[in-house]
Amino acid sequence: MAELSIPLMIVLIVAITTFGRIYRSRHAHPAQPVDALSLTEAAQMKSEIHRLNERIQVLERLAVDPAKRLSDQIDALGDPKLIDRK
Repeated sequence: MAELSIPLMIVLIVAITTFGRIYRSRHAHPAQPVDALSLTEAAQMKSEIHRLNERIQVLERLAVDPAKRLSDQIDALGDPKLIDRK
């Protein structure tokens, strides 16, 4: 009988430890409320991401633009007649 109780005790110890860890991990850190500072930071990050995405679009346009059209646009920046035409 002593032979059966030792493996049974080991299984029970492992099971209790496992369930204890699961319970502790689920209930130890309750959801923290969102404060106003984190909402402000989120809004700032969102606007920064939007600004960076716009810059990436411009860079992509420049990277895939044919050299002639890019050259024409650069020349148009200095020529007032071409600016008025747009």
